[in-house]
Amino acid sequence: MLIKNLKLKGKKDVYDIRIKDGIFHEISNNLIPLKNEDIIEGNFNLAHPPFIEPHIHLDTVLTAGEPSWNKSGTLFEGIQVWNKRKNFLTHEDIKNRAKKAIKWQIANGIQFVRTHVDITDKNLTAMKAMIELKEELKESIEIQIVAFPQEGILSYPNGSELIEESLKLGADVLGGIPHFEFTREYGVQSIDLIFSLAEKYNKLIDVHCDEIDDEQSRFLEVLATRAYETGLKNKVTASHTTAMGSYNDAYTYKLFRILKMSEINFVCNPLVNIHLQGRFDTYPKRRGVTRVKELNKSSINVCFGHDDIFDPWYPLGSGNMLEVLHMGLHVCQMMGYDDINDSLKFISHNSSKTLNIQDSYGIKEGNPGNLIILNGNNDYDIIQKRSSVLYSIRNGKIISNTIPSKTFINIDNKSEEINFKK
Repeated sequence: MLIKNLKLKGKKDVYDIRIKDGIFHEISNNLIPLKNEDIIEGNFNLAHPPFIEPHIHLDTVLTAGEPSWNKSGTLFEGIQVWNKRKNFLTHEDIKNRAKKAIKWQIANGIQFVRTHVDITDKNLTAMKAMIELKEELKESIEIQIVAFPQEGILSYPNGSELIEESLKLGADVLGGIPHFEFTREYGVQSIDLIFSLAEKYNKLIDVHCDEIDDEQSRFLEVLATRAYETGLKNKVTASHTTAMGSYNDAYTYKLFRILKMSEINFVCNPLVNIHLQGRFDTYPKRRGVTRVKELNKSSINVCFGHDDIFDPWYPLGSGNMLEVLHMGLHVCQMMGYDDINDSLKFISHNSSKTLNIQDSYGIKEGNPGNLIILNGNNDYDIIQKRSSVLYSIRNGKIISNTIPSKTFINIDNKSEEINFKK
């Protein structure tokens, strides 16, 4: 496959890309087509590494309103509704819903996904279904599965046994939710258990950490310290950390020391957390997101995730990472030109570090031939227009393509096509 006339981030020239045997074979100017070679015209649009979804709950997608709606809009009512919905889970129900959402993700240029799967279920129905689906779809999308204890590890009957059984079944990552355990002591013990299992089974860690507006919820310092002490460091991720938005600056200044030493990753979920958090405030009302701008400025790896798609915690969502990024830039007040023009990293390169796939990720010769072509030629242009993903190419094969829509207006008896470029 030869893709002609592409822009590459940070490069002024126009490039051609040849993918051979599923690998980036040549990236250069004016490559000559080979006999019988498939050719795609890039039309001077941006070639970019595929988008990555670092935080989603595929076992819960497309269940909003079943068996009831989350009327308060709180995290806690969402958990209560999901507990009722779990009574109706079946293997096929989970696979059908998740597969539909994954198709949306593929259409939106996502090729790598980390999904948290609820294991507080004595039958591990969702875990077994997602492991099966992961294998079935491996040619089109790479899925990492987190063993996620939605109702806690120590606060749920046999929770520690269920999370270990999930690893034996094939889960890739250990999850946790220390702030939802019955006591702080349970929360700390759950983190210690996670690290013990991670070392035993050689697994990554991704913890729902301090997803609450309580300024006294401080499990992040425990997670970062364990990551530093065990040497697991960048194999550990803290998801949400919304309580950091409520910490006082003196404590946060001290906290950032261990965060930098630990080298852990962060995932912010701006769509869902701006919706769920601050629900117990009148005014002033908190934004409910972690300190993305400060983490980024301190060279601490942080990325954006979707979290939920049409489920008890979020009644909207389409799997479009540009929607996530658009909201994140607004909520985190990162709307300067340089911020916007360097923001695709929050849904791509930074996420690759979180998923620990950075060594094989990116458009360079010798890497797997995975890329997307976006309808625009720089970050700013793409975000301003919410550009379409024209092509998603995986291992040299087209897995999705989009024909952008056209809009015409009629003024003064003249028809004119509208272009939303500056």
